[in-house]
Amino acid sequence: MVNMPMDFSAVFLDRDGVINKPIIINDKPYAPKTYNEFKLYPGICKSLKALKINGFLTIVVTNQPDIGNGITQLYEVQLMHERLMKTNLIDGIYMCSHSQREQCSCRKPGIKMLTDAKKKFNINMSNSWLIGDRWSDVSAARSAGLTPIFVDHGYAETKSKLQTCINAKNLKSAVKKIVASLPIL
Repeated sequence: MVNMPMDFSAVFLDRDGVINKPIIINDKPYAPKTYNEFKLYPGICKSLKALKINGFLTIVVTNQPDIGNGITQLYEVQLMHERLMKTNLIDGIYMCSHSQREQCSCRKPGIKMLTDAKKKFNINMSNSWLIGDRWSDVSAARSAGLTPIFVDHGYAETKSKLQTCINAKNLKSAVKKIVASLPIL
């Protein structure tokens, strides 16, 4: 008898607006440009721990076009990601550093970051989730076969592309909805 590799469930997390506070200018969110501007939302580790306890891999998928646009230095973003990894609650971080003009396949709503993680971690996408705060997160989740949860911060941007999806006010609320959906054993 051949042992088949186990499929894992994951929760993919957008970074800015889900894990850390974005910089809001004219009701639009922007990524922090420096490590000193990188402020985690309160209770993030508790929410991530709840996902881990319930058997989920936790994977950050983040567009960081400010690197490609020459606004943010790569080392600043690496410091931010090192801080997240030091929590020991994140299994992987996938980042698109291309500018919006490059039209790459990894930038959400593209799904390359998601499919790369799927291959590396043997993820069952139909049993997995993506929590994000932008239409591009919801669109990427749907295209990759994930269940999207939209964290609505009331940004001044188009929401018509969101379609019907699960809404949450923050990561804690999203995690509660995920855990509540799990079958009772």
